[in-house]
Amino acid sequence: MHRRHLIAATIALPAVARAQGAWAPARAVRIIVPFGLGGSADVAARFLAEPLAAALGQPVVVENRPGAGAVIGTDAVAKSPPDGLTLLLMSNTHTANETLIPNRPYALLRDLAPVAAVNVAHHVLAVHPSLGVKTVPELIAKAKAQPGKLDYASSGPGTPYHIAGAVFCAMAGIEVNHIPFRGSNEARTALLAGQVPIMFDAIPTMREQIMGGRVVGLATTGPARDALMADLPTVAETLPGYQASIWLGVMAPAATPAPAVERLHAEVNRILALPATRETMARGGAQPMPMSVAAFAAFLRADIDRQREWIRMAGITAG
Repeated sequence: MHRRHLIAATIALPAVARAQGAWAPARAVRIIVPFGLGGSADVAARFLAEPLAAALGQPVVVENRPGAGAVIGTDAVAKSPPDGLTLLLMSNTHTANETLIPNRPYALLRDLAPVAAVNVAHHVLAVHPSLGVKTVPELIAKAKAQPGKLDYASSGPGTPYHIAGAVFCAMAGIEVNHIPFRGSNEARTALLAGQVPIMFDAIPTMREQIMGGRVVGLATTGPARDALMADLPTVAETLPGYQASIWLGVMAPAATPAPAVERLHAEVNRILALPATRETMARGGAQPMPMSVAAFAAFLRADIDRQREWIRMAGITAG
């Protein structure tokens, strides 16, 4: 993260509650990230921590607790006291897990309370140069000529990058093997080494590799061409209707008091509205996604249904 933007955000936020009697934490707040270091959720949590601490008047500590497809860290939050002091930085991995992992020890909308949506970002489809393709139609043609012979990497079962690849294969009518890794960094390393020739990944991260010629960018996954890679077409230009993204949000244990949820929601949305936040997120290929608590709850319910349909269509399993 760019520290000067965090400092600017911090200065722009108050150190005390704006409204007399508003909820304030009695001690440090934890944001648990159920993914590894360096991923989108980790970056977002660390971006929010400093200005959120300034607003709340207490330290905000980011704790990474990856494992079991985000279940370990998420369950820890679900079982934490509902006092507003433990938060979850979650993603659409969680809405997918509602279908993919039926035996998880929590239910997302039963055991956790929506607090705030954070941002949304799209992906880039990249391939190793040794694959010998430079466009999405060429990739599809090659996969159809070699059914079951090609592999694609992802950051793990049920992650947005896994689902992006599986839905792509289903819509293209191709058979490509999913090779899951323990996080984006490991998957990206395998792609760069040519061990796995195909991957959907974050645009800003992969952009450096594409510009350096180490991988070939084929297309981005948004509804329109991406400002960071405007020379690349969208996947939808070949497969109409295709879209894939990663979005992030904040949740708290169920039964967290409404004043705590409302205060946390207001502070996160205030951070998202800062020009410095928008500039920093844009450089990271993301856009703030502010909405009300009720709208975020409805968004989560709709995304659980959407992920269930994609998982069914693509025949995705957690294994």
